[in-house]
Amino acid sequence: MTESLRAHALTLLREPEAAAKRAGLRQLRAAPPPSGADQALNQPDTALPGRPARPLLCEHLHLPKRSAHTPEGRAALLHAIAHIEFNAINLALDAIWRFPGLPDAYYLDWLQVADEEALHFELLQQHLRSLGKAYGDFDAHDGLWAMCDRTKHSFRARMALVPRTLEARGLDATPPLQRKLAQAGDTRAVEILDIILRDEIGHVAIGNRWYRWACEQDGVTDMAADFAQLCQQHQAPRPRPPLNLGARALAGFSAQELECLQRQAAPAAPAAPAA
Repeated sequence: MTESLRAHALTLLREPEAAAKRAGLRQLRAAPPPSGADQALNQPDTALPGRPARPLLCEHLHLPKRSAHTPEGRAALLHAIAHIEFNAINLALDAIWRFPGLPDAYYLDWLQVADEEALHFELLQQHLRSLGKAYGDFDAHDGLWAMCDRTKHSFRARMALVPRTLEARGLDATPPLQRKLAQAGDTRAVEILDIILRDEIGHVAIGNRWYRWACEQDGVTDMAADFAQLCQQHQAPRPRPPLNLGARALAGFSAQELECLQRQAAPAAPAAPAA
């Protein structure tokens, strides 16, 4: 019997090397096998996801801050973005294999996401090489995968908190990063981030669409209350200003949702002085 798309996704998730993930994803997109939506897949006995030996992972607070205006600092910044994209490949592959019984369109959506994330990583890796660096030369953190692990038992929570929360933060962060890199004279990095921003709008839109579908299936009538409860339950980070409202609107956030996100992102008012 032909191996299902979900089974292929699990195999690629376990693969440690990004180039092999990219090659496998290109093959799957060219000729997607049946989704295997109802196929039972056993939890692998090896740790997920597959990763190379480097970068070393540490708490993000322990990572040094570097200026984009020095060659080493710019390389470290691009390495951090490449690490996010490598994690995003794994997040999309996990979304395919982990959740059975969903419409075929869901699995094809996340196959597209995984393939585009692999392209993003490849573009950043090529640019890092032009700077004399490679993926793994700097330490990194594991925040994205930690949320993936926390939501592994809930499809609705996964859609709410990975694409439409963590990945949506990338929509906000990209324009300021582009300005920093443009000031540093790195036009190629700005071009790559243009591609990433364009595609990430689509990825967040996919998350929004499937979160709303999950709410309908689960009988959730108050999505705003559900989203707030999921954020609290799974310790999701708050949005950071400034929000990229235009990109978020293109990704499917409603005007009401954007108003709520702006309130969450607003810095707390200073306490009144004691009388």
